[in-house]
Amino acid sequence: MPVDVLFVGAGVASLSGALHLANLVKKHNETVEQGGEGKKLDELMIAVLEKGAYVGAHGISGAVINPVAIKELVPDFIEKGAPLESEVKKEAVLLLTRNGKIKFPITPPPLNNHGNYVVSLSRLTEWLGQMVEERGIDIFPGFAGTEILYEGDQVKGVRTGDKGIDAEGNKKSNYEPGIDLQAKVTVFGEGSRGSLTKTLIKKFNLNEGRNPDSYVVGVKEVWEVPEGSVEPGQVIHTMGYPYKGKPYGGGFIYGMKENQVSLGLLTGLDYEDPFLDPHQEFQKFKLHPFVADLLKGGKLVQYGAKTAPVGGYFSIPKLVFDGGLIVGDSASLFIGQKVKGVHVAMKSGMLASETIFKALLKEDFSSSQLEVYQTSLFNSEVGKELYRARNFHQAFEKGLWSGLIRGGIQYFLGGRILKNRLHAQPDFSHLKKVKDFYGTDAPTDEQKGNIKFDGERTFDKETDVYYSGTTHEEQQPPHLKIEDLNICYGKCKEEYGNPCQRFCPANVYEMEIDEETGKPNLKLNFSNCVHCKTCDVKDPYEIITWVPPEGGGGPKYTKL
Repeated sequence: MPVDVLFVGAGVASLSGALHLANLVKKHNETVEQGGEGKKLDELMIAVLEKGAYVGAHGISGAVINPVAIKELVPDFIEKGAPLESEVKKEAVLLLTRNGKIKFPITPPPLNNHGNYVVSLSRLTEWLGQMVEERGIDIFPGFAGTEILYEGDQVKGVRTGDKGIDAEGNKKSNYEPGIDLQAKVTVFGEGSRGSLTKTLIKKFNLNEGRNPDSYVVGVKEVWEVPEGSVEPGQVIHTMGYPYKGKPYGGGFIYGMKENQVSLGLLTGLDYEDPFLDPHQEFQKFKLHPFVADLLKGGKLVQYGAKTAPVGGYFSIPKLVFDGGLIVGDSASLFIGQKVKGVHVAMKSGMLASETIFKALLKEDFSSSQLEVYQTSLFNSEVGKELYRARNFHQAFEKGLWSGLIRGGIQYFLGGRILKNRLHAQPDFSHLKKVKDFYGTDAPTDEQKGNIKFDGERTFDKETDVYYSGTTHEEQQPPHLKIEDLNICYGKCKEEYGNPCQRFCPANVYEMEIDEETGKPNLKLNFSNCVHCKTCDVKDPYEIITWVPPEGGGGPKYTKL
């Protein structure tokens, strides 16, 4: 199926890009019709692929957004019904101790959200998708891009995954072969740790000379609470408990409409503790007296988890190649210092479309022509924001307190501290072996910080997954590809205690012991997967690869 421009992934970066490109083409054609210079771009075919069951199904973030990009894209976004929860009306930054809290006397400038909006990213994405379709752009939900099409070294589109394949790889009665979508230019906006983007970076060596990617995993719930517990537009950021200086991370609490509150915990995946469980740490966060009081009398509405790229400016790969570009989280465009990525993703999609528009006029889709995108991105205001926060995450490598000092110095020195660039190591390389971290091969539950879940305020992973709406066709090959199970049963078990059972926030990985043989068996509960990609990042042996399951599978978010 031939198209002119293909966007892979229907997140805010791709949707903003598709809408902006349609607007540019419409304005250009009207100018030409009125006697202006140039040729019309008639019957331009723009398509958007989305692996989720519907647009917004996999949309998850905090989220408090800077409206600068949406104002540019849709100047009358409020009048057009953008699903905003509230403008930020009240904010605070808290240091949580085990049982108390210390409020910062002033909000640190990077966390000042005056003029920003609390939103549900899944709802905002759905709204953008409706606008895109109104422009005549085709969106194909339920279709996962699984393979990149090449002509020589030029990207020529994407192949979607087959449907109707059973667990053994055989065709079922409902088998549908994948579709080849051939495009003049392909935009990769798959979100954090994009599976196709990974292959592009490796094939074209796009990360040469860059820092490795670094991520946080955000575990989040939306609750309905008694009236008055949290005001719409109230924004609270926390640091400290449940962590004690390490790892990198912090909590957030955002007031929404209809007595709902969005809360979550970010955990840096460069942590050292092989028994750390980000989902369990979030449950502990809710047990803190301050948080528990906010949730008192409330009920869980929805759950989700995702990774976000926090490596910063020096982890951004080269963003262009012959026939394509990378946008949004796939391009590691996230400002960790401000905990902001939505406006950056939207702006990247718009700048990509401005470059594509010029390429269409010239009929030139080479890397040299598309290079304008990367230049314009880094010269834009969001590019300058990224550069000013270029060493922020690395400043916290030794813990919270030194990180606050170094981060503060960076803020006032425009990102510098001792030198212009701080280097980093891959997240998985930070994980320590059990004996090295605990001094014993068999730490106690108390040492590991395990808690029991009460089913009212704290929940096990299976219960939370239920509230994510996650479903997959179970008769299909698992989409978690493990290169060598012998490593799982041998070295990984002995050295790290199989940390996949803990870093996954959806209980996908479960190590069982065969009662007859006494041998371990790794049970893959892949139907639980919420598509956060944590396993692809944190596996200490790099033998787990996340690939898209059959299209339409995964979480079904509506409020996250």
